[in-house]
Amino acid sequence: MLEAPRRAVPGSLPDRMRSVASTGSAVSHGGGVADRYATALYSLADDERALDETVRQMARLGELIDGSADFRRLLASPLIDIREGVAASRAVLEQEGFSPLIVRFVGVVAANRRLTILRQIVATFAALVAARRGLVTAEVTTAHPLTDVQRESLRARLIEAGYGNVNFREQVDPSLLGGLVVRVGSRLFDSSLRSRLHRLKFAMKGAA
Repeated sequence: MLEAPRRAVPGSLPDRMRSVASTGSAVSHGGGVADRYATALYSLADDERALDETVRQMARLGELIDGSADFRRLLASPLIDIREGVAASRAVLEQEGFSPLIVRFVGVVAANRRLTILRQIVATFAALVAARRGLVTAEVTTAHPLTDVQRESLRARLIEAGYGNVNFREQVDPSLLGGLVVRVGSRLFDSSLRSRLHRLKFAMKGAA
């Protein structure tokens, strides 16, 4: 059980984050490590009554990683010195106006050589927030952008399937040809025209 953090002086690491940093290296890369960091950040932000702002900041951090090739190269470099990694990540985040909490948090990630999974931590944090708030994220891939009518129709169908409070994460993939693919957690609903054609092709082979 991670202890509640004592109030830290500016620039220092909260005890909760120190605990994660000291134990994280014993865990292999993957979801377990990302879960540890995401949970620690959620708990600390909640304790400091800064959860809503931290949620927004982490979403911005995900956008920064996705949108900056230079920042991604920094995160992905296996050869960067720990101190250089901490200093470089701090400089980027401070320049972009991130909160001291996020700057310190990423500093812990860098100090423990976990910058390579920072994007995964961001995604895990978002999933944790959604779960705690009773939200479900549906990954929706369509051949063409959804209209408002289609979006509400899909939301209604998901409610009927037992998913009450759904957020959509949408992307367009013209190769689907038509229809849509919806992933909610481990469940996949594929009604794309591409999949229908594949099934028809296999059925025709079987009948030959």
